[in-house]
Amino acid sequence: MRQFAISDIHGCNISFNALLDQIGLTTADELFLLGDYIDRGPDSKGVLDTIMGLRSNGYKVRCLMGNHDEAMVKALYDFEFCESWLDKWGGKETVASFEAYSVNEIPLIYWQFLETLEHYIELDDFLLVHAGLNWSSPKPLQDLEGILYARNWYHKINYDWLNGKKILHGHTPIVQREMLELLEQFPFKHYLNLDNGCVYDRYGDGSYHLCAFDMTNRQLVFQKCLDDVSGYWAGR
Repeated sequence: MRQFAISDIHGCNISFNALLDQIGLTTADELFLLGDYIDRGPDSKGVLDTIMGLRSNGYKVRCLMGNHDEAMVKALYDFEFCESWLDKWGGKETVASFEAYSVNEIPLIYWQFLETLEHYIELDDFLLVHAGLNWSSPKPLQDLEGILYARNWYHKINYDWLNGKKILHGHTPIVQREMLELLEQFPFKHYLNLDNGCVYDRYGDGSYHLCAFDMTNRQLVFQKCLDDVSGYWAGR
C-alpha cells in the first residue's frame, strides 16, 4: 500500500486525472486530498465528480476542506459574500462548470460531498492540513482559521507539540524549485508545501504544475497543467 497527497487542484480536472494516471493509483493505495478542489480552473464540477467517482469505485480517498471549499458553502447562505466569491475567488468559473446560473442551482450531491470534508488528518507520521496551523493557539487543531488560511508560519512551529509528525499542506503557491528545496529539508524541518500552483499556468509555458507527494517513498511527482485556465486570468 502506498500513500499519496495532492493539494489545490482548483478546477483542473484534466491535469488531476493525468496526475492520477502518472502515479498509477490503485484501490490498494491511500489518497489524501488537501483541499481547494474548486474555483478559478475550468472544471470544478469535473474535479468533484472525479473524487466522488474514485470513492464509489473502491478507492481509499480522504478529503480535507480548503478555504475555497469553505467559501463555496458560505456563498450558498450569504448573498453578500456570494458576490465576492463569484467575482474575486473564482466562483464564477465554478458555477459555470455546472452549467448553472447561480450557486443555488448546483445539485444537492455536491453540497453533501462538501459536508464530508475533514479539517485535518492525523496519521502515524504525518499531520495533514490545508493551509497551516496557528501556533499561537494552545490547541492549534481547533483553530479552523489557522487550518484554512494560515501563511508564513514555519518559523513559529512548536516541534515539541508536533512530537515527530511531519506537516503536509498547500494553500500558498510556490515554484517547483522551492518545493524541491523543502523536500530536501523535510527530514529535519518537518513541513512540506504541496501547492505548485497548477491553476497559475496562465501562459501554458509549464511554469506551474499539479503535484503529488508519494508519502511512502518520499518523492514528488509533477504534472504539467493540461487545462485551459486562461479564462479566469483574462483581464487580470
